[in-house]
Amino acid sequence: MSTPTPPVVRTERIGSTLLITLDRPEARNAVNAATATALAAVLDELEADPALRVGVLTGEGGTFSAGMDLKAALRGESPDVEGRGFGGLTESRPDKPLIAAVEGFAMGGGFELALACDLIVAAEDARFGLPEVKRGLIAAGGGVIRLPERIPHHLAMEFLLTGEPVDGRRAGELGLANRVTGKGQAVAEALRLAERVASNAPLALAAVKRVVRAAEGASDEEAFAFQSGEMNTLMASDDVREGMTAFAERRPARWTGR
Repeated sequence: MSTPTPPVVRTERIGSTLLITLDRPEARNAVNAATATALAAVLDELEADPALRVGVLTGEGGTFSAGMDLKAALRGESPDVEGRGFGGLTESRPDKPLIAAVEGFAMGGGFELALACDLIVAAEDARFGLPEVKRGLIAAGGGVIRLPERIPHHLAMEFLLTGEPVDGRRAGELGLANRVTGKGQAVAEALRLAERVASNAPLALAAVKRVVRAAEGASDEEAFAFQSGEMNTLMASDDVREGMTAFAERRPARWTGR
């Protein structure tokens, strides 16, 4: 009788948050084909379930992710999912907010997974780096594109041209991390942050993400036109009426996502 293959991505529902854990600690949670496929499926689950409002992505064993599984790549495996990029995440456009909870290494593709999330919580001793140039590559999972949008140009270029990492405390100073915690506390803080995000209207959260994406590289006219369409949809929703009523009645809103 064969032994069942252990899952490479685990999930746990905590209230309206889905805690997503990369579970290959023996490989520092490096992403192979199975991990990418599994993570893409989990993100679909998050998007499809109205009871879930926020996802928190982390790694097992004190490491977020060492990036691409080079041994698997040499065997011909791809860590990409067609149309969704590295790990099934970096080129996807989920509507629900994602928070990266980073302990230990977030290197190469691991850093790019964190950059693909909306918020980052980092332990002070976490390590963020894009060492691809040391291997004859570039950070093609979003690092070269996203990092210069998140921090000043010259600081981003230092990451990209030297391949040298920084710790979580420095990531916080650079504005890469929303919260910096003590060692082993990143997930707990990310879950607290997720609870605060999830207390808000789900339709509005999704609209924020869509408008931010649409505004990237767009003219003001284009961005405001797109935003106007989103606002019209929100104003016709039950959630807007509930939000206004709850404010008037001085009570927490009861969102339905409609």
